[in-house]
Amino acid sequence: MKPQTIGRTLGIGLRVAGRIAGQHMAAQAQAAAATPQPAVDAAVRNRAAGQAAGQASRGVAKGLGGFLRPFRRVGGILWLEVSGVFFLIFVPVFISRGLWPTRASYAHGPDHWKFLAYAGLTLVFLYLGVSSFWRAHKR
Repeated sequence: MKPQTIGRTLGIGLRVAGRIAGQHMAAQAQAAAATPQPAVDAAVRNRAAGQAAGQASRGVAKGLGGFLRPFRRVGGILWLEVSGVFFLIFVPVFISRGLWPTRASYAHGPDHWKFLAYAGLTLVFLYLGVSSFWRAHKR
């Protein structure tokens, strides 16, 4: 048997089974609705009201999301630029307070480890600031 034939057979079988199951469930629902049960009717009405409220809130959320989409993009770019400025503010501080005073002992002096720590912090914050502006530019 060809693969196309097997797929068609399975697809048709699933559609027929789905129709039969749907008809069976509809018949059960009609039978349940035919018998008067006040507690069940209240539950059905409450469920229908809840579903209507859920659809309305989904519609409002979808509309609000569509309205806020451009602001989300601009807000993301602005966030990246502000964080980039924040990181770049520390670069001159690390250079003026740490690297420049300890520059004489960069290789083997008494402040060698302090110089390396300030150099590492300067490079990390420089990377974070520049990459943040780079990401904002790519958006």
